[in-house]
Amino acid sequence: MPYGGNDWLALTQEPTLEPEIPICDPHHHFWDFRSERVPYQRYLLHELVADVGCGHNVRSTVFIEARAMYRPDGPAELRPVGEVEFVQGLAAASASGVYGPCRAASAIVGHANLNLGDRVEPVLEALQAASPNRFRGIRHTVTWDPHPEIDNREKEGVLATAEYHAGARILAKMGLSLDTGVCFPQLPELAAFAKAVPDLTIILNHLGGLTRIGPYANRDDEVLGTWRNGIAAVAPCLEQLGPDRCMFESNFPVDKVSFSHHVLFNAFKRFSKDYAASERAALFHNTAARAYRIGNA
Repeated sequence: MPYGGNDWLALTQEPTLEPEIPICDPHHHFWDFRSERVPYQRYLLHELVADVGCGHNVRSTVFIEARAMYRPDGPAELRPVGEVEFVQGLAAASASGVYGPCRAASAIVGHANLNLGDRVEPVLEALQAASPNRFRGIRHTVTWDPHPEIDNREKEGVLATAEYHAGARILAKMGLSLDTGVCFPQLPELAAFAKAVPDLTIILNHLGGLTRIGPYANRDDEVLGTWRNGIAAVAPCLEQLGPDRCMFESNFPVDKVSFSHHVLFNAFKRFSKDYAASERAALFHNTAARAYRIGNA
């Protein structure tokens, strides 16, 4: 039985906790023929529907770019438009209601290279044209770390460059948001970037890149201290990163190798059980619906 496969995940069965709580899953992917993602080379609408339809009240989801289904030719900067075209079709199929009540990809986050500076505007316009009713912004991951074990996505210091700032200002001018990922030592750089582009909505992925494996294994006192200081730099104080600015995400199918969607959201409900009802509503649904401008989800 393959580790992370559906048969393996089915070995853990739990009743659905608090099935009435509305959920927007604000971070998942779609792809096909993705050989580097084992065991999930294929994750399309049927797979997502099977995962979210196990008892929780998942009303909507947000697709986050995954470098899938790019156009095979044409200008390099416009090839990511193919991914948004692909997901727009899946979202339209979901919206028909044929696949159940959850509205998959109610918001779509594509990719554009902010290093293009002002030249990113026609790329963003093309992404909007590919999904006039669902495109909400882009993700440009900027992970950089000096350790070779870390998967770097950008050059060192990119958040401070004039080109990246110029591209971000275009994004803000168009009313679009920026999803981004960093490695946790970069959090102060992200804080400085946020101050430089104050009109831009920034959605920080995956707990700010907290890493406790590889070069950061067995160093919890140091690592957690650095991460906490970085989070404090991103928000003026930790209390300001409360439920109205946080969301519970699945990151499926990437994280599906560890647990089912059903078990994961049960865990979130256990974790948040001592929060007020309004705070839990924000964590499970309302913050995501607001950040990604999802109406009536």
